[in-house]
Amino acid sequence: MQWKPNRTIHLSLHDQIYNWISARIQQGEWTIGTKLPSQRKLSEMLEVNRSTVIQVLDELKANGIVESKLGGGTYVSNNSWNRLLNHEQPNWHKHIHASIHEPNFHTIQLINEHEQDPSMIRLGTGELSPDLLPTALLEHSLQTISLHARDIGYSEPKGSKKLRVALSEYLQKRGIHASPESILIVSGALQALQLISLGILEQRSNVFQEPPSYLNSIHPFQSAGMRVISVSIEQQLKKTLKALKGKKQSLFYTVPTLNNPTGRILSIEERRALLEICTSLHIPIIEDDVYHELAFEDAPPSLKSMDQSGQVLYIGSVSKTLSPGLRIGWVVAPEPVINRLADIKMQTDYGSSAFSQQIVTHWLTSSLYESHVGRLRQQLQKRAAFVETILTKDFGQIAAWEKPKGGFYIWLRFNEPIVHKALFQQLIKQKVLINPGYIYDPKDFHHIRLSYAYATLEELKEGLHILVKAINGVLDKN
Repeated sequence: MQWKPNRTIHLSLHDQIYNWISARIQQGEWTIGTKLPSQRKLSEMLEVNRSTVIQVLDELKANGIVESKLGGGTYVSNNSWNRLLNHEQPNWHKHIHASIHEPNFHTIQLINEHEQDPSMIRLGTGELSPDLLPTALLEHSLQTISLHARDIGYSEPKGSKKLRVALSEYLQKRGIHASPESILIVSGALQALQLISLGILEQRSNVFQEPPSYLNSIHPFQSAGMRVISVSIEQQLKKTLKALKGKKQSLFYTVPTLNNPTGRILSIEERRALLEICTSLHIPIIEDDVYHELAFEDAPPSLKSMDQSGQVLYIGSVSKTLSPGLRIGWVVAPEPVINRLADIKMQTDYGSSAFSQQIVTHWLTSSLYESHVGRLRQQLQKRAAFVETILTKDFGQIAAWEKPKGGFYIWLRFNEPIVHKALFQQLIKQKVLINPGYIYDPKDFHHIRLSYAYATLEELKEGLHILVKAINGVLDKN
C-alpha cells in the first residue's frame, strides 16, 4: 500500500483516512462484501495510532458504509455506495427549507404549472387573452422606433429618462404630480413590492391590508420578515391600526381601484378617510393602481393625487393593459425613497429591459396607448356582460356576485363553503383551472376569483358549464 496520510496539511488524520477508505469503496476498488484490513494492520500500514483507526471505522459504521459481521472483521456494507452518494451530495432539501423566501401555496404552484397547458380552460387567470393584446401594433412599433447605442445599453438607475419624462406627463393628467426624479422604472408591480419590502422596512414591521388580498397569494413582505395583518377599513380603522401598530414601522397596502381579487372600488369618502387616518398615525400607504385604466366608468381620484406630504407610494404598470411580457411598471415616491429603491434594483438586476422601456415610451408619447386602452375597456365590458349572462342563468340559485365595474374579475360567492382544494383538483382533472378564494384569504371557502379577461368566449361558456356541474355535484352530496 503506497498511500499514507499527510501530516503537513490542515486536514486531520482522521478525516484523511475516512476520505481515503470512502474513495476506495466509491471507486469500486473495495466492492460490497470486501473485508477491510484489521485495525492493527491498518494502523501499521498508515503509520497512525490504532485509536485513530478505531474512530474512523466507528464513523464509517455509523454512516452505514461498513459493518461488522459475526465472527470478526469489518466489511463493506450492501448499501455503502448509496450512503456515500447521499453523504457527499449537498442536502438541497435542507438548504431549500431553511431559505429566506417563503414558498407559494401548493394551490398556486399547481395553478402556475397548469397554466402552461394549452388545453386547460383558465377561468381565474389575471392576464389578458392573447386576442386582446395589440400584437400587430407592437410589432409595427419595433419597426418604427429608432434606437441609438445608448438606448439599448444599461439604463440609468431610475430607468430611462425619456420614459420617466413621458410618465410624469401622463400621470399629470390624473392629478398625480411627479417629477422624473421621483419615478423609478421597475420590472412589473411585483418587483416594486419586493424592492419596498427590502428597502424601507425593518424586520418584523407591520404591513396592513384589506381582506381578502392579493398579498396573500405572493410573499414579498412575509419573506422579508414582515408581519402581514388584515384589517377592515369599514370598522374603527384608526383605533384598530393604532392598537396593532404599536411602536413598529408600518405600511398600509391597498388596491383602491378594482381591488384584486374582489373588483371593489373605494369611494372618494373612503379614500379620504384612509389617507387621513394613515397620515395621522404616520403609516405610509402603498397604492397599487395597476387596474385603474380598466374601470368601465370614471373611478374616484387616486390616493396619490390627494397626497400632500409624500405619504403615498404609488405603483403603476402596463402589464394589465399593454403586455405582461414587457415587464414594465413604475413607482412614484419621494426622492429619497426612489433613490433607495433604485440602488437596490441596480444590485438586483441592473435595470429593466431597455427595449421594453423604449416601446412603452413610444406608446405613451403617441396616441397609441390611450387609444388601445379605450378599445380594451370596451372589449372587457363585453366579456363581462357575456359571463354575467351565463351566471344569471346557471348560478343564480347557488351563488351571488356584484356587477363588475371594470378590470378582469368577478368575485363569485357560493352560498355554501364548498370551494375546497378537492374541488380545485377535481376541476383540474376536467381541464378547468380556477383561483379559489382561500389563496387570498386562508379561511375563505366560499369564493372563486372568476376572470373574464383570458379565456375565449367559447372557453368561458364551456368552463362555466363544467364548473356549475361540479358545484351542483358537491351540493347534491351535501
